[in-house]
Amino acid sequence: MKLIVGLGNPGRQYNRTPHNVGFDVVDLLASRWGGVWTLERRFEAETASINVRGVRTTLLKPLTYMNLSGKSVVAFLGKNGGEADELLAVSDDTNLPLGQLRLRTGGSHGGHKGLLSMIQTLGTLDFPRLRLGVSPPAEIHDRVEYVLGKFRPGAWDAVRTMEEEAADAVELILAEGVTKAMNQFNSKK
Repeated sequence: MKLIVGLGNPGRQYNRTPHNVGFDVVDLLASRWGGVWTLERRFEAETASINVRGVRTTLLKPLTYMNLSGKSVVAFLGKNGGEADELLAVSDDTNLPLGQLRLRTGGSHGGHKGLLSMIQTLGTLDFPRLRLGVSPPAEIHDRVEYVLGKFRPGAWDAVRTMEEEAADAVELILAEGVTKAMNQFNSKK
């Protein structure tokens, strides 16, 4: 993987929200592997380079807001080269139970506007994505309000564990490939 894209929204008001778990995972990877975030205006993103067990990759956080995430990704790939199958998108998924991971090599956007933007700008469904389950509690019916609001304090242990496992999954992808990571992390409940 040449590029790991964490999807989220910029700004402090979006910290600790379900929609920003993608940002949280790439922040965790940068912390684990000594990555330093740099503002890249030409990509409308922040980037950090890391070296995971001899594999050099770039972490990217689009600053375009979720619905235009693909703009940053295409700008980065246009300047640095690479194909869609050489990137990994990390995002939230309100259709998965809180704490569950799902890794796929391609597929639809499933209603996620950040993935939709990437599909539209890349012109393909065929890029790996790691989805993190953030399904709202049963009493919450407005999913947009939920993903942009703060997690409930009681959810943070599950969220933190899920983000740690997602970072572990990305490290395994870099070291041994997507298939190995799918076999290990998709089977966890």
